[in-house]
Amino acid sequence: MRTAAVLALVASVLTTTEGLTIQQRQNGPRIVGLQTERRPVLNPAHRDKLRRRGTLAVSLDNEETLYFINATIGTPPKSLRLHLDTGSSDLWVNTPSSQLCRESSQPCKFAGTYTANSSSTYEYIGSYFNISYVDGSGAAGDYVSDTVSFGGQKLDRLQFGIGYSSTNAQGILGIGYALNEVQVGRAGKPAYNNLPAAMAADGLIQSNAYSLWLNDLSSNTGSILFGGVDTEKYTGDLQTLPVLAERGVFAEFLITLTSLKVAGTTVADNMALGVLLDTGSSLTYLPDAVVQDIYNDVGAQYDSEQGAAYVPCSLARNTSTMDFTFSSPTISVDMNELVLDLVTSSGTRPTFQNGVPACLFGIAPAGSGTNVLGDTFLRSAYVVYDLDNNQISLAPTKFNSTASNVVEIGTGANSVPGATLVANPVAATAGVSNPSLSNGLGLGSSAGNTFAPVLSAIVAVSVALVSGVMIIL
Repeated sequence: MRTAAVLALVASVLTTTEGLTIQQRQNGPRIVGLQTERRPVLNPAHRDKLRRRGTLAVSLDNEETLYFINATIGTPPKSLRLHLDTGSSDLWVNTPSSQLCRESSQPCKFAGTYTANSSSTYEYIGSYFNISYVDGSGAAGDYVSDTVSFGGQKLDRLQFGIGYSSTNAQGILGIGYALNEVQVGRAGKPAYNNLPAAMAADGLIQSNAYSLWLNDLSSNTGSILFGGVDTEKYTGDLQTLPVLAERGVFAEFLITLTSLKVAGTTVADNMALGVLLDTGSSLTYLPDAVVQDIYNDVGAQYDSEQGAAYVPCSLARNTSTMDFTFSSPTISVDMNELVLDLVTSSGTRPTFQNGVPACLFGIAPAGSGTNVLGDTFLRSAYVVYDLDNNQISLAPTKFNSTASNVVEIGTGANSVPGATLVANPVAATAGVSNPSLSNGLGLGSSAGNTFAPVLSAIVAVSVALVSGVMIIL
């Protein structure tokens, strides 16, 4: 979910979080842990199609979201479920009086709503909260502040938006850089302390950093640790990469992808591609040329109208992986994490013309938009987002781990425990908003790129299965 703030950055906001006085706790580590709740999606491609943006886009269409956390807002406290989004930076909620929430189907019932005048701790800030999509949908209303509680910890006077006019049935919890807030990009105002920044400012955590463990596709729960890392939720070591600056500032979680393999065979090498880590995106979006080779390799059939590709559901039993390398760390994504079940609005499942059940493939072409590593990638990675040091630490996830060893993220350089800086990380030459970058394909010099087909027996079977035209029943 890229916001317009990326193109509206001003130097004054770069110092808004400097000089904070951190309140020290007398005992215990400063970590706020929350469980994430996964909600199944009937049609992830449809949802992402509404959310996809160019460089000016703000996308918050979350009618079929995946990952939620529980929170309470106001006095007395009102319970809400909020969609967790690393690709945006504002918390906003629906109000029950909006036209959407008053519909007879009660679309806002699952996530809940907030009524400002019912809270004794509500404070009005301004009527300039306004998020819009390129298709005209979005949310608009007021910026306010109120008491907000997450994971047993309370924040007083946290700023957030109210969608008095909204086309989104669930509110959003954006936890990205404060520079990416709507207040900055739309209203031209200084950034405010969003949730992770406010936690750090109030001393609930030592620094503006958190780790995310989504768990696998079949799991209903995962976790996010503000101010902490759980060493039992990943394998190997955390390796740290720099976040890529755009136009000289840090506003989004962009890192450099350098290599991609399918079933052990290189599909793209010597890359220098800026990719966005975005939990708000169900699918992963890569350069068109790379995606075409992936489709050839796995036998995917692309539907240009839907902007998505379909494969036989049996591909989920393929034991091969898709390997993403970032200078040094490699995250391997099992094929069963890339094959997504589909159910039509009538409750039936789509099939190919020959009757073979069809599933959605979790990789799609980025076109002229941003290259995004969405949930189909992020489930396979344990990710630490260190906003204070502008770094991302990665390690292969440990699915369904029941053990836990939570350690605190400290302050200053090298604050993520157990993480090692990657030596000589590759800088992106494409995929980042910077006039000096070379081309729009999301790849570096074309002379250095290698595209090779993967010719395995199991892929050959997949190709044969998708030879017919798909019929949605």
